[in-house]
Amino acid sequence: MTGLWFETALLPGGWAAGVRLGVAEGRFQSVEVGVPPAPDDERHGIALPGLCNLHSHAFQRGMAGLTELRVSGSDSFWTWREMMYRFVDRIEPEDIAAIAAQAYVEMLEAGFTRVAEFHYLHHARNGGVYDNIGEHAAHIAAAAEQTGIALTLLPVFYAHANFGSVPPNHGQRRFITTPDQFGCLMDACRRAIAPLPGAVLGLAPHSLRAAAVDDISAVLLLRESGPIHIHIAEQSQEVDDCLAWSGRRPVEYLLDSIPVDDTWCLIHATHMTSGEAARLAASGAVAGLCPITEANLGDGIFRAHEYSAMGGRFGIGSDSNVLIDAAGELRQLEYSQRLALRGRNILATDTTRSSGRMLFDAARRGGAQASGVAASEIACGQPADMISLNSQAPSVSARRGDSLLDSWIFAARRSLVDCVWLGGAETRFTRPSLPAG
Repeated sequence: MTGLWFETALLPGGWAAGVRLGVAEGRFQSVEVGVPPAPDDERHGIALPGLCNLHSHAFQRGMAGLTELRVSGSDSFWTWREMMYRFVDRIEPEDIAAIAAQAYVEMLEAGFTRVAEFHYLHHARNGGVYDNIGEHAAHIAAAAEQTGIALTLLPVFYAHANFGSVPPNHGQRRFITTPDQFGCLMDACRRAIAPLPGAVLGLAPHSLRAAAVDDISAVLLLRESGPIHIHIAEQSQEVDDCLAWSGRRPVEYLLDSIPVDDTWCLIHATHMTSGEAARLAASGAVAGLCPITEANLGDGIFRAHEYSAMGGRFGIGSDSNVLIDAAGELRQLEYSQRLALRGRNILATDTTRSSGRMLFDAARRGGAQASGVAASEIACGQPADMISLNSQAPSVSARRGDSLLDSWIFAARRSLVDCVWLGGAETRFTRPSLPAG
């Protein structure tokens, strides 16, 4: 059994000092509190449960930084999307494997121990179907295996260009499947992730623009278990188009048309009314928030304060992977609320007064739910999935308890994550363990 000793750790009951963990067979076998390290223990600073990245398009990490050049009189999400299509035209399966591996390493370095990969790039450059329709999914699974990150794979059903089953355009040819092809894709994805410990297979209708309700109902029959994700109400034009087509807003239309429950994750949901937010919160579904990407694309600001006050669940994802930073996503979420409402510590509550603690706990629980797994905990019998922060970094000097989270999220210049454990296997990034004594 491996012994790990931490100056402090966030346990289910709260913060504790002098925490000694025994790890064997991928799980925590013992948790001792208020004890000195044993002679052979590895010594570390601050232990936290790992976070789930609930929304990633791994291949887009390869185009990060290449879309910050103004190309028209009015740049928007839609002009960004055209640039993304041009990037997609050029990449091959081996490129996807390399880009995904790089992105997943960066996620581990940022504090994510699992990624929910919203995988919609299926076909060859000419739109042709590979002999193995899961060719790209297999490369995603290989990247997860190579890096060690836990994987929730979400094959995406994508059939149309816009509401009303508008035929897909040329830029979308690598994404499109029929319901029958999608069944084959699900089978291929199931095979691809079979060797990965703890891997989860869900599915994802891309959006109400790309998948009609009848399509969604059909592909949901292919799901054995696992979460269901969908992009929704990301852009105001999307809302306007849905209203023009159906007379209802996207979130309203989805909730009216399909039984949405706690297995669902609605990605973005940026443009909701108060009534829609209340219905989403009551459903038990998770709002999948990607604040850095949403800011980069000019999407808008999610109603996080109102939605959270309604008991709504949320998690965070890195989406376009323009910047992979778990603490940065949480910081951007809180700062967006401060800018919109002109106040401070908006998402903190009377019960959880620390902004950092509230954000971390909510993202840990919501991200896990949206990934189809139990939330990480440093407790006996639980999978040994956790991260450590460098307690010697100036930004957390002399901090205790929740102020460690506040300082990591709001005051650190760079990631403080120095080690990550997945199923008890350790990856060390920046520094050795603490010296004896």
